[in-house]
Amino acid sequence: MNDIPDRVPTNCPSCSPDLETVHEVLTATEGGGTVTVRCSECAHVHKIQPEQESEVTLDVIVSQEGESFTANVTTPEGETIETGDEFILETDEVLSTVRVTSLELDGQKRREEAVVDDVETVWTREVDNVAVNVTVHPQDGSRNDSRSITVHVPGDYEFTVGETEEFGDDEFEIDAFVVRKDSSGYHRDRYEERGDTILAKDAKRVYAYDEQSSAWSAW
Repeated sequence: MNDIPDRVPTNCPSCSPDLETVHEVLTATEGGGTVTVRCSECAHVHKIQPEQESEVTLDVIVSQEGESFTANVTTPEGETIETGDEFILETDEVLSTVRVTSLELDGQKRREEAVVDDVETVWTREVDNVAVNVTVHPQDGSRNDSRSITVHVPGDYEFTVGETEEFGDDEFEIDAFVVRKDSSGYHRDRYEERGDTILAKDAKRVYAYDEQSSAWSAW
């Protein structure tokens, strides 16, 4: 227990050995040891041993632009985790926000929600910075000449249907987008009405029309 509040409820051996009273915290041993407290009823000073919160260490696999690495995260026992949850993962090599994409239990069973005590591996992907796949159609609507590009943007970058985006030599108008399954707050899988907006970390694919030419050649 690393964070001790200024006041704690506990039994006082002087005036209330069987009932909890409010105690003022005077000193606390670093590393979660004993805590010196003073009873608010009788001012008796004594030491207590705070209850230690049991924790579970989970294996976390992070997907990051086609590559992956394994890390560990510690969380209190009994907590529930589910697909779509986001948390900050801090290791010696990386500090980033990740989103849960799948939970693996014993026997390689996959679940979208589970108590952390039952989880063996948490599958995640980084959402601080993401790569978004964009299918760009020529202005004449010919799908045979469509091309696919990948843009790299912050996870909270917004794509809006009807707006024009420019990335390097590419300039295109957003026509529609498809939502990732691990996203929340969306009511459909695909949006194509002008003004519809999606965060880059929630976009499975974006569809657009080229703003530079009506067609192009591969040669």
